[in-house]
Amino acid sequence: MFKRILVAVDGSSKSERTLAIAVDLAERYGASATIVHVREYERYEGDDVDLGPPIPADELVDQVVARFRAKGIETTGEIRRVSPGETPQQIVEAAQAADAELIILGSRGMSELKSLVLGGVANKVVHLATCPVLLIR
Repeated sequence: MFKRILVAVDGSSKSERTLAIAVDLAERYGASATIVHVREYERYEGDDVDLGPPIPADELVDQVVARFRAKGIETTGEIRRVSPGETPQQIVEAAQAADAELIILGSRGMSELKSLVLGGVANKVVHLATCPVLLIR
């Protein structure tokens, strides 16, 4: 059913469930995987300030790619560096570039009302994507 999936990772402690499900689906469908991490940066007094998690972006992506490859899944990794607010669009563009048939990402656990009001990343990806999106809570 799905031959190419894109998995968006953010380095959060809640991402373990997302990764376990993504690995399982890739194995079941014999799909290849593209791992994307979108890292937001803000300019402050002439320097770029990393707004991401404490783990370096390349280390995060390398760890996730290794986990998929250990299960025999053909996997590539990608890091996209953006300004705040551009993360949803970058996830969708990465999926289009990879010709992904499914996007998998975590929902970060916001309440439905708060997500609708604030327009969380997952909500925006669902609205922008041209392929199915699987949100993991």
